[in-house]
Amino acid sequence: MAKAKKEPVVYEVHTDGSALNNPGPGGYAAIVRCGDTKVTLSKGYFLTTNNRMEMMAVIATLEEFGPNARINIYTDSQYTIDGSTKWVRNWYRNNWLTRNQEAVKNKDLWMILNDLLRENKVKFIKVKAHSGVPDNEEADQLAKAAARKPEAHDTQFSNV
Repeated sequence: MAKAKKEPVVYEVHTDGSALNNPGPGGYAAIVRCGDTKVTLSKGYFLTTNNRMEMMAVIATLEEFGPNARINIYTDSQYTIDGSTKWVRNWYRNNWLTRNQEAVKNKDLWMILNDLLRENKVKFIKVKAHSGVPDNEEADQLAKAAARKPEAHDTQFSNV
């Protein structure tokens, strides 16, 4: 009798980032589900931007569950989706310059994210912000709460 093929574990993750001013205090959050298990991740920073917090939500998730993880990431950040699926490979090949030969913004985070994406099987799914998707709404609230209570000495800001 042939053994049934075991399906790989796939994590379902809703992420969000928030900056109360842009730049200003910010936070990120991720709601991670695997079967009946739910884990939340969040952290706040004194000085950051919304785009950086959107990216940090994905980075923090991949750092927790990689390498070789299978992760579906639901996000409302088109910047994070496009950067991760379309732009980052060309930036890497072009020594972190845009096609206009300008330095890539948030290069430090894109470099980390690029490495993590290469180590894992990640699928990005776009969700409309504030559309009533429960885990997306919870991630939004956790990111805003983290932005209101940043951890001591933490900044997440780059001019690059």
